[in-house]
Amino acid sequence: MEELIYMQDCYVKEFDAIVEKVENNKVFLNRTAFYPTGGGFPHDVGKIIRAGDGKIFNVIDVVKDKEVGRVAHIIASNGLKEGDKVRGAIDWERRYRLMKMHTTAHALSAVIAKHTSALITGGQLGLDKSRIDFNLEEFDKEKIKEYIDEVNEELSKGRKVKIYFMKREEAEKIPNITKLAKGLPPSIKNLRIVEIEGLDLQADGGPHVANTKEIGKVIFLKAENKGKNNRRIYFTLQ
Repeated sequence: MEELIYMQDCYVKEFDAIVEKVENNKVFLNRTAFYPTGGGFPHDVGKIIRAGDGKIFNVIDVVKDKEVGRVAHIIASNGLKEGDKVRGAIDWERRYRLMKMHTTAHALSAVIAKHTSALITGGQLGLDKSRIDFNLEEFDKEKIKEYIDEVNEELSKGRKVKIYFMKREEAEKIPNITKLAKGLPPSIKNLRIVEIEGLDLQADGGPHVANTKEIGKVIFLKAENKGKNNRRIYFTLQ
């Protein structure tokens, strides 16, 4: 298996690696900081630069290849081969914006769970706006606006965001270790924990900021009623 750099350090923008396998325009590296699409977090884009001649291969998509169980970097042009030494460079402005959105989503889910015990039924992070779906019984826009205000108050406190790992059986003893209505996949034995100090503790595999003060202000956009006990909340960052 390759080393997934983002699981330990979300701030790595560039990294050195070796090409281990190539399938058409799919490139597999021995280590990567590129995040694949998953959990509502969009894939990274960027460049893979070959050592020696400096040729640039644009990374246009990153996916978890189910057949080999590894991260596949989809490049715009062929030419890399097994054994090539390369340097990966992530589009950092894009990634960092999504990291802010992601940590905001965790803070919002924590605040809503505290007041209503509602869980997340879906979500999608974006650069301009993000959404989270909750199994909220009431559809009260004014209450939702109050939750957003509380999130902004919490984020302004500059809470540290910590990432560490914990065995599943130990983590499952912690109340609300997941805010997902569907629960955690049974195959995961060692859980990656994301903790917003004093606010939230969740099992999660995606990139986050290191401190809530990096996020800025959360702006409520709209809320929609998506059926019985399903409310969709849209927000952006200022």
